[in-house]
Amino acid sequence: MVYKTQGVCSSQISFEIIDNKLHNVAFTGGCNGNTQGVAALVEGMDVDEVIRRTEGIRCGFRPTSCPDQLAKALKAAIAGSL
Repeated sequence: MVYKTQGVCSSQISFEIIDNKLHNVAFTGGCNGNTQGVAALVEGMDVDEVIRRTEGIRCGFRPTSCPDQLAKALKAAIAGSL
């Protein structure tokens, strides 16, 4: 799945959900080390747990962040709107 981000430096997030587990997360753009770190940390994690842990995280004065955008992407995927 591919999610077009809003309000952050990365432009999109691609990922797979298999048996409610998150796999192959990749951010396009953004802070390379941070986005690689987030992707590695959530690999194989339960989707609901990733949402719980990342939703609402802000980047500086922005109302969102790359982790928050990942939570939004996963919610959209669960809702079937991706």
